[in-house]
Amino acid sequence: MRSTAADIAVVGMACRFPGVRNLEEFWRLLLDGKSTVGVFPEQRAVDVRPPSHPDAATVNAGSFFDSVDLFDADFFGIPPAEAVAMDPVQRLGLELAWEAVEDARVPAAALAGRGVDVMVAGAPSGYELLRKLSGSDRDDHYSALGSSGALIANRISHLFDIRGMSFCADSGQSSSLVALALACDRIRSGAVDMAIAGGVHLIADPESGLGLANLGVLSPDGRCFTFDERANGFVRGEGGAFVVLKRRDLAVADHDRIHALVRGWGIGSGGAAFRMPDPSPEAQAATVLAALESTDVPFDGVEYVEAHGTGTRRGDPAELSGLRTVSRRTGRSRPLVVGSVKTNVGHLEPAAGIVGLVKAALCVAHGRLVPSLNHRTPHPSVPDFHEDFEVPRAARPWSSTPGRPRRAGVSSFGMGGTYAHVILEQAPEEQAAPGAAHGRGAAAGAGVLPWVLSARSAPALREQAARLRDHLTAHTALSAADVGHSLLTTRTHFAHRAVVLGDGRAESLAALDALAAGGEAARSVRGTVAEHTGPVVFVFPGQGSQWVGMGRQLYAQSEGFAQRIDECARALAPWTDWSLIDVVTGAEPAASLDRVDVVQPALFAVMVSLAQVWRSLGVVPDAVVGHSQGEIAAACVSGGLTLQDAAKIVALRSRALTELTGLGGGMSAVSASADWVRDRLPRWSGRLSTAAVNGPGSVVISGDGAALDEFAAMAAGEGVRVRRVKVDYASHSRHVERVRERLLDAVADIAPRSSSVAFHSTVTGAPLDTRALDASYWYENLSRTVLFGTVVEDLMRGGGVFVEVGPHPVLEVAVAQTADSLAVSPPVVGTLHKGDGGLRDVLLSAAELHVRGVPVDWQPLFTAHQPRSIGLPTYAFQRQRYWLTEPDTDGTATAATGLDSERAVLSLVSAEAAAVLSRSADLPDRGVRPDPDVSFKDLGLDSSMAVRLRNRLAAAVGMRLPATVAFSHPTVRKLSRHLFSLLAPEPADPQALPQTPTQSGAEGHSDDELFELIDRGYA
Repeated sequence: MRSTAADIAVVGMACRFPGVRNLEEFWRLLLDGKSTVGVFPEQRAVDVRPPSHPDAATVNAGSFFDSVDLFDADFFGIPPAEAVAMDPVQRLGLELAWEAVEDARVPAAALAGRGVDVMVAGAPSGYELLRKLSGSDRDDHYSALGSSGALIANRISHLFDIRGMSFCADSGQSSSLVALALACDRIRSGAVDMAIAGGVHLIADPESGLGLANLGVLSPDGRCFTFDERANGFVRGEGGAFVVLKRRDLAVADHDRIHALVRGWGIGSGGAAFRMPDPSPEAQAATVLAALESTDVPFDGVEYVEAHGTGTRRGDPAELSGLRTVSRRTGRSRPLVVGSVKTNVGHLEPAAGIVGLVKAALCVAHGRLVPSLNHRTPHPSVPDFHEDFEVPRAARPWSSTPGRPRRAGVSSFGMGGTYAHVILEQAPEEQAAPGAAHGRGAAAGAGVLPWVLSARSAPALREQAARLRDHLTAHTALSAADVGHSLLTTRTHFAHRAVVLGDGRAESLAALDALAAGGEAARSVRGTVAEHTGPVVFVFPGQGSQWVGMGRQLYAQSEGFAQRIDECARALAPWTDWSLIDVVTGAEPAASLDRVDVVQPALFAVMVSLAQVWRSLGVVPDAVVGHSQGEIAAACVSGGLTLQDAAKIVALRSRALTELTGLGGGMSAVSASADWVRDRLPRWSGRLSTAAVNGPGSVVISGDGAALDEFAAMAAGEGVRVRRVKVDYASHSRHVERVRERLLDAVADIAPRSSSVAFHSTVTGAPLDTRALDASYWYENLSRTVLFGTVVEDLMRGGGVFVEVGPHPVLEVAVAQTADSLAVSPPVVGTLHKGDGGLRDVLLSAAELHVRGVPVDWQPLFTAHQPRSIGLPTYAFQRQRYWLTEPDTDGTATAATGLDSERAVLSLVSAEAAAVLSRSADLPDRGVRPDPDVSFKDLGLDSSMAVRLRNRLAAAVGMRLPATVAFSHPTVRKLSRHLFSLLAPEPADPQALPQTPTQSGAEGHSDDELFELIDRGYA
């Protein structure tokens, strides 16, 4: 038996013709029996023409694109001058090759460096003649690259960074089928496992066809009457098709969708037995027989042949004669169904064969025979036509039976005498039918799952969203899991990104609709990949981020979170008399979070468990930093402490803190610089000290309650805001000396160890070997100043991504302000938010990292759904005109973004504020916009929401904005006016950022929400 490994699978296809953009539209055209044939568009007429020719009307009939001057040069990384010089066939070849690879459901990056062949057929379009007529050839140094037909294949190999043979075939009208056969030879021989094959054809000047008219092969009626008594020639056509080929056994093993199998192929020549350009029936028959001999398929098992079928006086009878010879020699017992795609799209000359193959593959895959147009009466030169042949005049089912799968032959003949024939077969039974949903219905995709979109530009991203929305609206059976899985695994991820996190089909489609319109829904994130993201830094806050029920949702939704919480509960059990799980989930009765010996261990457990959730998403810390008690979680997550040692420290230390309550101590947050505070503290020497330096304008002081009141009165006189933190003890002050011995004794037996993750100490203000995290260190952590701002500033100077790992972000504003002071814009995200606390909240934060270019592993979210790859819309190319002159590049950035009026910017700010509010309130985005003159505080924005609004606006306008921009301009109207002033046509110095004052007299700083993090007592 012949090994099926010798078969070749067609795993990807793409095509384009006038009015036909893709495979789905091509299939509809074939099924409906429609034609793309018309006349040459007036807008493409060449300026300089020779005198009128008798056959001018003949050459003007055909299947022509309205325009061939549009191309997305930016997508392919081609400079404008080079794009102008490129023959449009090169441009079309690039686009179709990309679409074929996308249809094969292979990310482009997966091909890089591999031995994949590229076999292409193409012929000059006549663009070179137009170059000379326009005078553009005088100084065009790209013309040598632009006019070379071989460059079609070379450019495709360069596009995908593939290293196999890059070859442009030219055997006349059979070129593309010859190219495919050569590619199959290479795969069968073992030289490569995959190949990209195709052909393209464009006609820059229809008068280039006058030679064909003189030869008598063009139809004066402007139609192809293939196999009909009216056959009098063909009409020329434009377009092309590409396929991706792969060894069958590999395609099956990889669970690829297979359009059809290539079972056999043959290439031959008529030699001297005929006179050019007359066809040779004997050579045609020999080529078909050779294809049959290359496989074990009998000719009686081939039901349909997609013929060369030009509709010429000599060509049709000769082709049918050759097929009749094959039937007689092989003992065929039934008529052969024949047809020609040239009746639909014209003769694409070098690309004709691959177009016929794509048509035949679609028929084989869909199980339908489609009409061959313009057939009424068989050609009189073929006697007893109906004994051996049938031309389908209407679409009909094409069923297969066990042992006899659907098979089709495809023929293509060159005017010079090179013939090619390929035999296609229905895909293996394990392959699903084309167009069928590969999932288990919409219910299988229930729950929150990410849909990840990307593009090379913002307009393309919007169109990608629109295409996906329209596709899903038309294919309602596709599951959310299959859609999300396919977006992740079959598409290339570009710099402009968006993530949709819908809970249900309606919400996801609404989010896609908002993205398509240039906005965002509450459950989506959009952004652009940063040039350098740097190391990932996990930031662990101190006390103050807690809230009742902070782990309830995630404990039920995330197995990893729940397992880690359970491990923490066991580790804390020897040192506590309350239930961690009850506290974390807000069960009744549970120990109160108002108790310091409850809140600190509970926060520790939540932070450690949230770090595990981040790890499950592929976000792993390169460095950790903790604020006060957050350092215990940081040490545990870094590996410097075991979970048992860390649990013991946090439990016994927090119990010791109970001795400090009720002693008249306290803490206050000061909106001023560390220098300002340091200069004034000597007046209260021994009574007050600096507890924490959080950022450029955020300091916490600690000490005696009466001294805190006196300091506040002094600061108010100087216009500096001071707020008391809601704690009744004085950490990070001399008060802590009271529990020194007890604490050192309690944790004396811990065994710190070196960690592979960098630990940045907020006690020393520098990186620290975690072997130094002994009992004395944890006393200093409680008693000394927290140098959080210093550590974050040092980390930011080296670049980085900052993830606040806690139940609510309380350090986000301080981190963002430090970034502002350094004029940098690192990604800064939280994890959970008060009032939400579910998996979607985590995923939204992960999405904010993904759109900035931080690697996120979304795939584990789909594992339980057992998703399958499905077909998705191909890339939305953003084409511009490139036609013998440089493209128009005028226009300002504001015009490109559409933000060229105050009204437009007001609409943007209103929409983004509505999205932030909807997300935080867990409400659907219903398009309701906030009152533009109501303060953000009254609208419900807290500090973390204000930073999120800043992030969304910065992404939308393409510039860096300060973290406190929403505080400085505290209404939608004020903020929109400020943004519009930044978008003015005068170029702004990117270093000259608007500075936000730190004193209470500045606009917006009377907003209490700026100090919410201080009220929450995170110090």
